[in-house]
Amino acid sequence: MARKSIGKRQYGDFQTPINLADKVVEVLKRNHNIKPEIVIEPTCGKGAFVCAANEGFGHSHIFGYEINKEYVDEATSSLNAISSTNHVSIKQADFFDTDWKKILSELSGYILIIGNPPWVTSSELSILNSKNLPEKSNFQNRKGIEAITGSGNFDISEWMLLQHVNWLSNCDGAIAFLCKYAVARKVMRQVRQGGEHRFFGHIYLIDAKAYFDASVEACLFILTTDAGNVDCEVYESLDSTKLSRIIGERDGCIVSNVKVYKKWRHLKGQDPHYIWRSGIKHDCSKVMELEPAKGGFKNGLNETFVLENNYLYPLLKSSDVGNGRITSYRKVVLITQKTVGEETLSIKRIAQNTWKYLLSHREYLDKRKSSIYRNKPEFSVFGIGPYTFKDWKIAISGFYKKLKFNLVGPLDGKTVAFDDTVNFLSFDTEAEARFIFRLITSGPSLEFLESMIFWDEKRPITVEILRRLSLKAVATELGEFKQYKQWIEVQSYTATGQLELGIAEKKSNYQVRVSS
Repeated sequence: MARKSIGKRQYGDFQTPINLADKVVEVLKRNHNIKPEIVIEPTCGKGAFVCAANEGFGHSHIFGYEINKEYVDEATSSLNAISSTNHVSIKQADFFDTDWKKILSELSGYILIIGNPPWVTSSELSILNSKNLPEKSNFQNRKGIEAITGSGNFDISEWMLLQHVNWLSNCDGAIAFLCKYAVARKVMRQVRQGGEHRFFGHIYLIDAKAYFDASVEACLFILTTDAGNVDCEVYESLDSTKLSRIIGERDGCIVSNVKVYKKWRHLKGQDPHYIWRSGIKHDCSKVMELEPAKGGFKNGLNETFVLENNYLYPLLKSSDVGNGRITSYRKVVLITQKTVGEETLSIKRIAQNTWKYLLSHREYLDKRKSSIYRNKPEFSVFGIGPYTFKDWKIAISGFYKKLKFNLVGPLDGKTVAFDDTVNFLSFDTEAEARFIFRLITSGPSLEFLESMIFWDEKRPITVEILRRLSLKAVATELGEFKQYKQWIEVQSYTATGQLELGIAEKKSNYQVRVSS
C-alpha cells in the first residue's frame, strides 16, 4: 500500500472524474465554441478526458499519452466499452522523453491540448528521488544561485503548461488544463514576459476538495490563440456563463481585479514617510520566545529562567494579529539588538542573566541555517530597526485571508514586537497612528488593496502589496491632505531633533575619549 502511495505522489496522480471531464468539454463548446480537428491529452491517466473528448468532439482525431502502462490499458478498455472508433489513439509515453516536436509536425488543423497535469512540485519529487522531472533550466527567470543550479522550486504543471504554449506558438488552438489557481497566474506572467502575446485566458474555479479531496484553490485554465493581452476572465464555477472579474498585469504586477484596480489606480505610489515592515526574524523560537511563568520565563524547551526585562518585549504572533487579540500577550521575545549588525557583548554588562541564558543555548542559535547570520555578531536577529521600538503600530497578519488592520499600543509599558509573518507601520504617537489607521481602513484603500490580493496564496498580504498604496494619495482622495502634511512636518522636525541629538552625543563621547 505504501509503495502505491509513493507511486501516486511521484506522478502527482489526481485522476480526473469522468463527470468533471465531461463538464470541461461542455464549457469549451458552450462558452468558447471550440471545434478542434486535433485533440491531444499528453498525460491521459485512466482516460477520462480521452473519453469525454470522444463524446464531445466526435469529429476530432484524439491522441492520448500516458507513462503508466496499467493506466494505458485501463483507458483503452474504458474507451472500447463506450465506442468502437478508429480516430482515437492511446499510447504509452513519458512526457519528458517524448519527441513532441516531431509528433506536432505531422498534425494539421486547430489543436486542443487538454488534460490534468501532475499536481506536484519539483522539490516534492526530489524528496522522493523521482526521475519524473524535466531537465533543469531557468524558465522562471530566477536570479543568482537558483538560476545557476536550476534549484528553484516550481510546479511541474507550470513547466508543462509553458511547453504547451510553445507548441501553439505558430498554429491555432487552445489549451484547457485543470491546475492550481496559482499556477494559472504564474503561466500568465511567463507568457506575457515572452514577448508577442497570442493568448487570451479564461479561468473557471473548481471545488478541488469535492473532485480530488485536495485542499487547494484550483481551476480550469483555458488559453486560446486569440489576439490577446494575457488578461484572464474569471468565472466562479464551471456552470457560470457570467464573467466575475478579470485578472491581468497592470503596472508591472498581476492584479486580481482589473476593473477595481483601474478605479483606484491613482492611489498607487511609494510613500517614503510611512514604510511597511515585517516583524522580527530570529529562526529559533524555542530559545528566543518565552512565556511568562511562575519564577521567571519558560522557553520552548520547557525550561524556566529568571531574566532581566531589558531585552524582553511583548510578542504578538500572526495568529494573534489575525484574530484581533492585541490587548494582551502570551509570549515575550528576546531582542538582542536595536539595529541590524549592532554588537551584542554589551548584554553581558547590562543583563548578566540574559547573557548567561544566551550562552547556555548557543548551540541552538549557532545551528540557524540562514546565511543572513553568517559573519554577524553572536546571537544576532533581523527585521529590526528604530521602527521596531516605536510605541504605536498598525499591524496586519500576512497569513490570514482578510484585510484586518489592528491599531496596537504598548502592553505593560513596553512596545510590542511581532513575528516575521506580520506586516506593520510604526509611529511615535497614538494621535498620528490613529490618523493613518483611518486612512488605511477607508473604503478606497481597502478596495485598492483588495484588487491586488490573491487570497489563495500562502501569504496573500505582503509588504510589497501594502507598499503600493500611497497614503498621501489616500489623504488627498478623502480631503485630509492638510492633516497628512502636518504629520509629515512633525516627522521631519522630530527626525531633525534626533539627528542633532545624535551628533551632540557623538561629540560628547569623542571629547570624553580625548580627555581621558
